[in-house]
Amino acid sequence: MIEVIAPPGIGSVRMERAQVERDVGLRRARAVTLSTVGSGVLGTLLLAAVGLSREEDPRWAVAGTVGVVLFVVAQSGALYGAITPWLAESTRRRLLAGFVWAAVLSVPLVGPVGGPEWATWGFLGASVIGSVSLLRQWWVAGPAVLLSVATAAGVAAWNGAPVRGQVTVVVVAGLSMAAWNALQLWLWGLLVQAQRGRAAQGRLAATEERLRFARDVHDLLGHSLSVIALKAELASRLAATDAGRASREAAEVQRLAASALVELREVVHGYRAVDLGDQIAAVEQVLRSSGIRCAVALPPDAVPSDIARQFVAVLREASTNVLRHSRATWCTIEIGQDEDEVRMTMTNDGAKGASPDRHSFGLRGLAERLAEAGGTLRHRIDDGVFRLDVTVRTRP
Repeated sequence: MIEVIAPPGIGSVRMERAQVERDVGLRRARAVTLSTVGSGVLGTLLLAAVGLSREEDPRWAVAGTVGVVLFVVAQSGALYGAITPWLAESTRRRLLAGFVWAAVLSVPLVGPVGGPEWATWGFLGASVIGSVSLLRQWWVAGPAVLLSVATAAGVAAWNGAPVRGQVTVVVVAGLSMAAWNALQLWLWGLLVQAQRGRAAQGRLAATEERLRFARDVHDLLGHSLSVIALKAELASRLAATDAGRASREAAEVQRLAASALVELREVVHGYRAVDLGDQIAAVEQVLRSSGIRCAVALPPDAVPSDIARQFVAVLREASTNVLRHSRATWCTIEIGQDEDEVRMTMTNDGAKGASPDRHSFGLRGLAERLAEAGGTLRHRIDDGVFRLDVTVRTRP
């Protein structure tokens, strides 16, 4: 049976809701699914309303109206829960339980309405059968269908209506609705799982990048710290017997520590040699894994290493902004160069708000660093498209 996997916790719920809201295609698919399964609810309401209009006893008309309204509201809530992946599992169960109770209460409230000429409750019974797609086990769904058919037959016999004819209508309409709803919920479940897969790939790519950086730091400092520890131990042992050599060893420890500190700062600030192509490929992978189409255009010649370091810092900050502060569906990265300057342009369609620097504090700091290196960084929003232009001169 159809099963939409519920998120495990509050943090996952919030993250999943944000991801669904960010994905334009998924939002539209959810709206279409809600409207298609909701058409069955609307049809049930209209057909039951016909029976209410035929009821001559005002007391039964009022009771039937209450029963139909409760049924439709509860069914709408259960269907909404099935198509809303960020709802907690407990909430989804409560909505489904409410629908079950509304269906039970509708029998005494709506059953006598309409008389033998119109199967008012029969249409509610067909809608119950059509909603068995919400149940996750066949051993529950099967008895629910049989119980609905038996109830429809009993209501028809109570009203003196032709049992076979009304039961046939309930079964045919109910199974048709069940097949339609099952198809819609199955397709929606596939979309949700695909979206979760993309999100997981994005998190995995980010984790791999962090691990790569951690390995670089370990490789850089592991040897230096081991040598420093040995030198410091040796200096400590020599302090009592050979003060001169101990002093030299201590000076060597100081030199090694200063050298390691410089190298660490170079890693953190991106001053070591970097491969701009590898960094762009990593950013492209993360964006694609997050469901953002990415197009890259690189120059035929390699970008000078000092300029590449500047571009990598901007690239990381800009891609982080795209992932955290936008609802982008596409992103482009273009790099061009001539004899006097090298240019990098990033654009995406997920800009929010009217101010281009709402989330650009990191970019402001990068602009100051670029200015010291003779470069410029500009950004703007045009018709919802965020554009970032970075230019660094190759000649003073």
